[in-house]
Amino acid sequence: MLRHWLAALNIAVGAFVAGGVMAPVLAWSGLLPTVASALYVAYHLTCHQWAFRTFFLFGGQLLYGKEQLETLNLDPYGFVGAPGLGWKMAFCERDLAIYLAVLVGGILFAMRREQIGPPLSIAAYGLLILPMAIDGFSQLFGWRESTWELRVFTGLLFGAASVWLLYPRFDASFGCAQPARRYAPENACAPQPRRG
Repeated sequence: MLRHWLAALNIAVGAFVAGGVMAPVLAWSGLLPTVASALYVAYHLTCHQWAFRTFFLFGGQLLYGKEQLETLNLDPYGFVGAPGLGWKMAFCERDLAIYLAVLVGGILFAMRREQIGPPLSIAAYGLLILPMAIDGFSQLFGWRESTWELRVFTGLLFGAASVWLLYPRFDASFGCAQPARRYAPENACAPQPRRG
């Protein structure tokens, strides 16, 4: 069972991303509003879902600023959606980017396991996630407001770096031996002595 950890994880991450997208689809369609509400509540356990930091579907705009929502007399933190304005996804822009990077990274890892080099070092991982830490903490402390582009970029970087750090290590931990590389030095024949 442990040999199939990657397939199970990719399916789980794919289902998680799909659920976050299904919330606005169901809310917009009006078919299963209670299911849509339940999805928003469940995903709120993993994300703040602030409307001014979340993508909207099926409306006039993909993004709404905090001031824009306040001008419309809408709660910029809790607004879910409405006809004409659209419905927000069940996770924020940065979280969407993280989960998509983990999903795409997991699929690529499954397809190219034998071509992936060694796992990312902890130092390199720290360097790659530093932009998200700077962006997130400077925003958290009120020093500046991030942009959706920065949130998406730093989220993608964090998700991809996390896959590169963890997945090769999971493979080794679960005893999933990497196939030998075709021309790896250890597979080369020993030099033969010259004759004559």
